[in-house]
Amino acid sequence: MDVNDKSIPAAKRVAFNNVFFIGLISFFGGISQDLIVPILPIYLANVLHLDKSFIGLSEGLVTSSASIFKIVSGYLSDRFRSRKSIVFIGYLLSLIGRPLLAVTTSSSAVLLLRFMDGVGKGIKDSPKDALIADTTTAATRGRSFGIARMLDTFGSVVGPIFLFVILYLLRDNDLKYHYVFFIAAIPLFFTLAILQIYVKETPLKEKTKSESNDPMLPRKFYVFLAIMVVFTLGNSSDTFLILRAQNVGVAVLAIPLVYALFNFFYATASVPLGSLSDRIGREKVIILGWLAYTLAYLGFAVAAQAYQIWILFAFYGIYYATTEGVAKALIADLVVSEHRGKAYGIYNSVIGLIALPASVIAGFLWDAVSASAPFFFGAMMAAIATILLLVFIRYFYPKSPSSSISVSQ
Repeated sequence: MDVNDKSIPAAKRVAFNNVFFIGLISFFGGISQDLIVPILPIYLANVLHLDKSFIGLSEGLVTSSASIFKIVSGYLSDRFRSRKSIVFIGYLLSLIGRPLLAVTTSSSAVLLLRFMDGVGKGIKDSPKDALIADTTTAATRGRSFGIARMLDTFGSVVGPIFLFVILYLLRDNDLKYHYVFFIAAIPLFFTLAILQIYVKETPLKEKTKSESNDPMLPRKFYVFLAIMVVFTLGNSSDTFLILRAQNVGVAVLAIPLVYALFNFFYATASVPLGSLSDRIGREKVIILGWLAYTLAYLGFAVAAQAYQIWILFAFYGIYYATTEGVAKALIADLVVSEHRGKAYGIYNSVIGLIALPASVIAGFLWDAVSASAPFFFGAMMAAIATILLLVFIRYFYPKSPSSSISVSQ
């Protein structure tokens, strides 16, 4: 789509520009985050010598503790009709927290800094999702979220590739991980600049008296959220996928490339699968994603050779492409614009809170049973959630199960 084409209505050009620049800030944010993600569990386990249960507990606790800010930021963005300023604060906290990991030596210091980064993510996520939802209409929402996820995820392709280059160049340097943490701050300066200069707020219409007196979100939203909770209980931190890769025999130097491969498949599939959800319904595409997740986790459970990990990470990217952006597009379909910040806050917060028990369960199963056990458990929970989502479709859309019903443009 040529955004400068005069035949395209001005409103559509503005909407596309906003989605593109929101995606671009996520692109640079993704580079920063995924310079760290592939090596963080290795740093915690091999450099700081923390056991797997503690890693699972700390990562889950950081995410879950920060989740309350997703509700707060979503509510505030609705209340004050301002999304950009809250997103800015979120990225700023990550800019402060990530480079300071380079000078930490204790588990408590790591926990504090990861908490700061997690709070930053919690603050920015709900208003950023609401910015995309407010900019788009139901007919193009899946594609728009797909574009944003594609750009975000391409950042997560570039980040691990940069990480591979850095680790290769510094392969004999004992401080290589520390340099990575400092370098991860650089892309966030671009993120903050683009956010301030190019991203535009979409004015929210004034609430009517009935809307002001009716803060309740629709029942369908809460039912869908409950099904997501079931799924998420088996969806532990991707830290365990990285540890599993190392466990099966993937070299530490190759892990960033494995992670980049996963993100490449995720990014390239996000727009077509998001567009598919505009045509056949969000729920059907999510079901395809959960089936892909089930097969991928079963594969991680039984994998015995390094080459299998590469294939599984690529397939795992398809799950993300069918779920992350599409689920958020579905929420925008279910909730009117005046309450979307709140809805995204609740959704992101609850999913984040479930990360704690999910990661603790995974860590316990790894240590107490086997390295395969967390993945068998995750596959089982995904299968149960898929069945529940099929029931959801049949109950709420009995006449037209192939498409989601939008409550608001």
